[in-house]
Amino acid sequence: MSLEQEIEVARKQVVSDGYEMSFGEVMNLYQNREIVISPDFQRLFRWDPSRKTRFIESLLLGIPIPPIFVYQDESGIWELIDGLQRLSTVLEFAGLLLGENGEAKEPSTLEGTNFLPSLAGKRWEPSSEETGDGIGRSQQLQIKRARVRVEILKQESDPQAKYELFQRLNTGGASLSEQEVRNCIAVMINREFHEWLLERAALAEFQTVVAQTDTARERQSIVELALRFVAFRNIPYSPGLDVHEYLDDALFRLAGPDSTLNLDIEADVFTRTFVTLEEALHDRAFRKWDGNSFSGKFLMSLFEVVATGVAANIDAIEQLGEPGAGAFIEQRCKDLWNDPTFTRNNGAGIRGTTRLANLLPLGPDFFRP
Repeated sequence: MSLEQEIEVARKQVVSDGYEMSFGEVMNLYQNREIVISPDFQRLFRWDPSRKTRFIESLLLGIPIPPIFVYQDESGIWELIDGLQRLSTVLEFAGLLLGENGEAKEPSTLEGTNFLPSLAGKRWEPSSEETGDGIGRSQQLQIKRARVRVEILKQESDPQAKYELFQRLNTGGASLSEQEVRNCIAVMINREFHEWLLERAALAEFQTVVAQTDTARERQSIVELALRFVAFRNIPYSPGLDVHEYLDDALFRLAGPDSTLNLDIEADVFTRTFVTLEEALHDRAFRKWDGNSFSGKFLMSLFEVVATGVAANIDAIEQLGEPGAGAFIEQRCKDLWNDPTFTRNNGAGIRGTTRLANLLPLGPDFFRP
């Protein structure tokens, strides 16, 4: 198929529309629940007061702003795909924004700017009649009448189109990590699977073993590691495929309508694997063996080999009993640093694609008792 033909086929999979609306109209739609922001997305609203103020300033000054993207479901309801920070900023300032649990959020207060220093301390409505800290009716109307283009992805589009659109609009920005985007897509595809994955990531032994920093946790590294584990076990890796593209595809296949994943069986293997690893090495399972001790930071290469290897052999390893199982795992984690396949494909200079292609097959045989 030629490039022109591929483009023509792909275009037919996306049915879209779009037009300009005032922010007042968008605010009314939100109040009437005709445009919705998923609670799982709402926790990603993280603009600081300065950025919120600059956006409100843009509306007051008539500066053009980027469009927002929505997905229209079968009942005509719009689901926000892109524009969370901008739309939430206006809704919060006007006192309309609801939190993750449906509670009304406290209206925000603005800061001063170079152009509009008098914005400092201003609110949508005055805190009292005496303070005079409201922006006033005229400015409220100016914000409500500010226009934004709404791009609408129609329900009759290819089912995967909205996930692709969400990913392309959000991936790579400063606000969301790859896994945070993936979490949002998981909610769209299959909320039950998303919640199941969060439960796996919350397992105390798993969190101890992977030993992630607070910053990494905030960026959803724990959830990504849980997804990696399930994906490595169930979705074959195609050599050369970008790691994040592999995880994106794995998510669709694991959570999509055609998935045959048995969540109960997978949860059992997950728990047994990381309980066993925690008992064997606590938080040292994925750290380098330097000949004397396990030390240093978490290494993804070790996670890919050790976690998948132990999981593939968990029945046999458990039959070793204690302390036999722990001693076996500890010794194999030490021996790994003398294995030529592992040492050739471990290190900062190795591409993720090369590492996965060579290390994922290593674990099951290496950790067979």
